[in-house]
Amino acid sequence: MDDKTFKQAQNLANLPFTFKHIALMPDTHMGYGMPIGGVLATKGYVVPNAVGVDIGCGMAAVRLPLKEVDRDALKYIMNMIRKTVPMGFKKHYKGRPENKMPKGEQSDYLLDHGIVSKEMNNAKKSLGTLGGGNHFIEIQMGSDGHVWAMVHSGSRNLGLKVADYYNKIAVSENEKFHSCVPKSHELAYLPIESEHGRNYLEEMNYCVEFARLNRKEMMSCVVGAIYTILDLREDHDEIIDVAHNYARMENHYGENVMVHRKGATSAKAGETGIIPGSQGSMSYIVKGKGNTKSFKSCSHGAGRKMGRKEAQRKLDLSDEIENLDDKGIIHSIRTVKDLDEATGAYKDIEEVMDNQGDLVFPIVQLRPLAVLKG
Repeated sequence: MDDKTFKQAQNLANLPFTFKHIALMPDTHMGYGMPIGGVLATKGYVVPNAVGVDIGCGMAAVRLPLKEVDRDALKYIMNMIRKTVPMGFKKHYKGRPENKMPKGEQSDYLLDHGIVSKEMNNAKKSLGTLGGGNHFIEIQMGSDGHVWAMVHSGSRNLGLKVADYYNKIAVSENEKFHSCVPKSHELAYLPIESEHGRNYLEEMNYCVEFARLNRKEMMSCVVGAIYTILDLREDHDEIIDVAHNYARMENHYGENVMVHRKGATSAKAGETGIIPGSQGSMSYIVKGKGNTKSFKSCSHGAGRKMGRKEAQRKLDLSDEIENLDDKGIIHSIRTVKDLDEATGAYKDIEEVMDNQGDLVFPIVQLRPLAVLKG
């Protein structure tokens, strides 16, 4: 890791409520306050910046009863997906119906006074939308002989609004009580038993569920496009879904602690996970080993080795396009602006997988056939 990432890990380790140690995954790189690819366990406190702004961001993957798909069909499939899944800053013109939104018992605060209630109309229009950045939709060929579909996305603007609101409250509260944690560390915190702490956790959990349903809605469109173009009946395995930006209570080393995973995936013994590569590289379906030192976690992907602007400056456009074309991948690299999501901007997924052999078992390797980027 670079020096800035290591310094952020030191800041986390020095929090007065940190439990045991900081676990960094092999895809780790600098984030806001906490490294992406990091795991923080705390006693009695929650840190909004240790969850991140895209609350509930994660992966969905599904194995299809399909053994092959030709390039021409893939082009039609990707075109149909573009028409049904808004990407980038785009969203649906009309809101999704109420029955597609998160359900369950929710407090009056969340429904009537929280950020979720204020953002509900926009959230309904955002359900089933990809977003931008490193979010993607990919069609893949598995080492098991099946075609797979994969979606990477999160809670869209809803999670961002919740994260920003409670981080500002945490900063204000920490200043009021003269916290020993420097403001420059960007690690403002809330007691989990305080009113603000309870409200954050409830709204965070809503965003985690919203993100899962967002991926589910998009996966329905992706599978629908595949089956429509190929004239198949809609039948497939259960969708695998894992989040990698959240905090939850777990038991580690015999104690109940708040585990923050920011760009890290739960990997309990036997638990199924998804570790995507970069655009143009392999992805993996894995089983967790339940390694206690990692707080039973693994990486959430390959991890960046270049910042977005750095990639646009340093990477060669023709080389990146040629690399993807030689592999026969239908991709989305067109201009220098797209280089922030090129293969060369990310760490080598094979090295990342080798470095977490004590965390997960790879069970299916997924080779990219076609990819759409937000």
